[in-house]
Amino acid sequence: MKPSKKYSIAFILSLFCIGIHFYSTNHIKVENVYSERFFPPFSSILRWGLGSIPFSTGDILYGFFLCWLIVGVVSFIKKMIFDKSISIKEYSKEAMLSFYVLCTAIYIVFNIFWGINYNRKGIAWQLNMPIEKYKKEELEALNSLLLMKVNAAKKVLKDKGEGYSSTQQLFTKVTIAYDTAFKQYSFLHYHHASIKSSMWGWWGNYLGFSGYYNPFTGEAQVNTCMPKFLQPFIACHEVAHQLGYAKENEANFVGFIAAISSKDTLLHYSSYLDLFMYANRNLYYVDSVTAKKYREVLSVDVQTDIAEWSKFNSVHQNPIEPIITWVYDKYLKGNEQQGMMSYNQVTALLIAYYKKKGDL
Repeated sequence: MKPSKKYSIAFILSLFCIGIHFYSTNHIKVENVYSERFFPPFSSILRWGLGSIPFSTGDILYGFFLCWLIVGVVSFIKKMIFDKSISIKEYSKEAMLSFYVLCTAIYIVFNIFWGINYNRKGIAWQLNMPIEKYKKEELEALNSLLLMKVNAAKKVLKDKGEGYSSTQQLFTKVTIAYDTAFKQYSFLHYHHASIKSSMWGWWGNYLGFSGYYNPFTGEAQVNTCMPKFLQPFIACHEVAHQLGYAKENEANFVGFIAAISSKDTLLHYSSYLDLFMYANRNLYYVDSVTAKKYREVLSVDVQTDIAEWSKFNSVHQNPIEPIITWVYDKYLKGNEQQGMMSYNQVTALLIAYYKKKGDL
C-alpha cells in the first residue's frame, strides 16, 4: 500500500477514534442508546452465530493474531538488518504507521463491539440504588452476613453430598440462573448462550486469569483448570460482561444477582465465597484484626476450600504474572476503573443492595 493512502486511512481512523471518545463522555446517551438499544441485539447476534460451535473461536482468533504478530516482528527485524534497499529511518517510519493503523482499527472495533459499555450509567443506576461511601460498621455487617451465607451454603452442599457438575452442566445452570434473574430484572435477558472453556486455561493459571470475555466474538471463556468451586461465579461474572456490564465491580455484582436467583446451592456458595473474600479484603485494609476474626469463623470445610485456592495460586506463581497484572491494571484504569481494585468495589454495590433489599 502506498504511504499516501496509508496516511489517509490513518487520518480517517483517527477521526473515528475521536468521535468514539467524545460520544463516550455522554454517559446517559451511552446507556440509553448504545447499551440498551444497540448492544443487546448486536451481542445476541454474535452469540447466535458462534455460540453453537463447541470450541472457542475467539481463542483461535487470538492464537492466529499472536502468531501473525510474532511473524511480523521477526520480519521487521530481519529487514532492518539485511535489507539495504531502504534506510532504517524510512522503514521504521513505515512500520510505525502500519502499527498505528492496526491499533486504531482494533480500538474502533473493540469499542463498537463492546468497549463503549465502560461508559454507561450502569447497574446501580438501573436499580435506582445510590452508591455512598460506606462506614466501617457497614463493612463489618456485610462480612458477618456473607460469612453466615457462605457457611450455610457449604453445609447444604456437604449434607446433600452433591458432587461437582460437568463443565457443560455448569454452563447450563448458569444460563438457567440468568433466565430466572430475567423474570425480575428485564435488562438481564441472556439470549443465545455462548459460554465456553478457555483453550488457554493452562496458560491462564500462570498468567493470572480465571475467565475473560472476547468482545470480538461475543464468547465468554471460563478457565476450567481453576478449582471447581470457583468456576460457577466466574461463569456468572463473564456472562455479565456478555450483557454489557464492562466494569469489573458491576460484572461481579450482576453475576451475584444471577447466582442467587438460581436454586442451585453450588452457585450460591461460589458467589458468596468470592464476595466474602472481596469484602473481607476491604475490611482488612481498615481493620486487619477484625478481618482475621471473621476469616477464623469460616467453617472448616470452607477454610479447606480457601486453602486449596491459596495452594493453587501459589503453585502457579511465576515471574511473568506480575507484568500481566500490571498491564491489565493499566488497561482497567484506562477504562474509568480503579485498576485491579475495581473487583473489590463490588463491596459498595453489595452494601447498597442490602440497604435496599434487606438481604443478600
